[in-house]
Amino acid sequence: MATEQNQDAQDLQQEQAEQQTQAENEQAEVSVEDLQAQITNLEENLKLEKARTANAVYEAQKSVERIQRESEKHKDTVLEKFAKELLESVDNLERAIQAAGEDNAVVEGVKLTLKSLLTTLEKFGVVEADTTQGFNADLHQAVGIDPNAKANEIGNVLQKGYTLNGRLLRPAMVMVGQ
Repeated sequence: MATEQNQDAQDLQQEQAEQQTQAENEQAEVSVEDLQAQITNLEENLKLEKARTANAVYEAQKSVERIQRESEKHKDTVLEKFAKELLESVDNLERAIQAAGEDNAVVEGVKLTLKSLLTTLEKFGVVEADTTQGFNADLHQAVGIDPNAKANEIGNVLQKGYTLNGRLLRPAMVMVGQ
């Protein structure tokens, strides 16, 4: 009877051990499934954060580009206003040279001053609008008819026109043939 009890005890222990092993295997399987679910969740979160980071970098680059464009536009506007104001001085110097008419030291000084001013303006992109190629409504403003000029050609330039970096700064006021 003792052997039967020992045998029953051993069977009971073996059965408990099998149940415990089976429970541990089930826990291990559940743990692996949980871990795989966590890995999948973390991978999705990583993709989302990478996309957010890429979007933030893109937005930052666009902001920098926009600020640079606005800065260039502002710089061009300021330069345009400044150049327009200087053109008044150029016109006055040209009128002084025409009015003096004589070759004396004062006229030479005014001519040199005008040349220096025009050179400085050219360094910053201000150049005289071309009036030799005929009338161009984009560069010239017709203010009258010149009876001695051919049709669609400029007969007399009343005020020179200027461009700033290829854009019209001030149109040339001209008399055009009919």
